[in-house]
Amino acid sequence: MPAASFLDLPRRSAKPRAIGLTHVLDPGAGRGATADLLESAAAHIDIWKVGWGTAYVDTALEAKLALLARHDIAVCLGGTLLEIAWAQGRAGECLDWARDAGFRHVEVSRGTVAMSLAEKRALVTRASRDFTVLAEVGAKSPGEQLAARHWPAECRSDLDAGASLVVTEGRQSGNVGTFDDAGRVRPDVVEAVVSAIGVERVVFEAPRAAQQAWFIRRFGPDVNLGNVALSDALSVETLRLGLRSDTAAVDRRDTAESELA
Repeated sequence: MPAASFLDLPRRSAKPRAIGLTHVLDPGAGRGATADLLESAAAHIDIWKVGWGTAYVDTALEAKLALLARHDIAVCLGGTLLEIAWAQGRAGECLDWARDAGFRHVEVSRGTVAMSLAEKRALVTRASRDFTVLAEVGAKSPGEQLAARHWPAECRSDLDAGASLVVTEGRQSGNVGTFDDAGRVRPDVVEAVVSAIGVERVVFEAPRAAQQAWFIRRFGPDVNLGNVALSDALSVETLRLGLRSDTAAVDRRDTAESELA
């Protein structure tokens, strides 16, 4: 079937992308489910985060990583596993294992265990020797809101330590970090982070469609979006391209009148 090309759509970066990244969260999908998704959505996925500690227990991990590599999708080890390893004094062993397993990206976070900013900075520096580092900023606990004025310093520290991108916390729930407990975007936090390091260096975790649409309306189709559910990979691309009512830039009345003329 020929690709559809009859609509005027926003200009969109193509893979391999440096901006407009779609970062998906894998909660433990099997190889078959992964293959099914990639058949239709591989061109729209840039970073595949193997979430939480699922990489540690997934017996099909090797096959899944090989499949993702064939589709030019970067695979990122989730930050929770590295945090737990760090707390047990085994961060180096975790990173060595991740490198040997085939990961080229790792997330460095401090939302699960007690880790100071200085300790996080040292871990980012260590991880950046072998990996592209995504450094997460923001609190994971509902109701625990880090004031906007505190975000820029940690973002800059992470980048100075060797991180390539900063990830603003949103979790799978979409009601922490960058969002209030009702899932609404905290604009003061977003603007503080962007003013500090630039929008192109930020991946905004945004698991909900309304949140994704907010970021696209604010920053355009090439904003970096993270923690997208696997099932939403294609729908996020339609939001980027204005193919959903949430982001469509069409005057329906004028269009209808011209169609009928």
